[in-house]
Amino acid sequence: MKSYLILFIFVFLSCSKNDTVFEPQTETDILKYIEDNNLNATKSSSGLYYVINNEGTGIKPTSNSNVTVAYKGYFIDGNVFDQSNAAGISFGLNQVIKGWTEGITYFREGGDGILLVPYNLGYGENGRGSIPGGAVLVFDVKLIRVN
Repeated sequence: MKSYLILFIFVFLSCSKNDTVFEPQTETDILKYIEDNNLNATKSSSGLYYVINNEGTGIKPTSNSNVTVAYKGYFIDGNVFDQSNAAGISFGLNQVIKGWTEGITYFREGGDGILLVPYNLGYGENGRGSIPGGAVLVFDVKLIRVN
């Protein structure tokens, strides 16, 4: 009887584990997204791709600035995973994913564009919440204010 209980627990735990392997998205996936959407993107030395639709005219933040940003975040398949309202959210650039810490500094107040964040500058191989590990993240961003 004891061995059946141990076997049941083992089988139950084995079945409840997510055995799906997610293949991390690569630069090839980013380049395909850029081509498919006719974007004029620039690649930084870190591997971040960004599009400046409007640079803005105000103050340019540093990686330690506090900012207010309106954004929409989605995967390269177009599925939205998060977005702010038009008033945006405020945060320190040193408290967010590396892709934002770097990417927001390419804009001035009033500027907007797109950040294409490879997983190593986002949530890594493990992901977070509804964001799977290895996912490329796309953000439409508007830098409202450098606080």
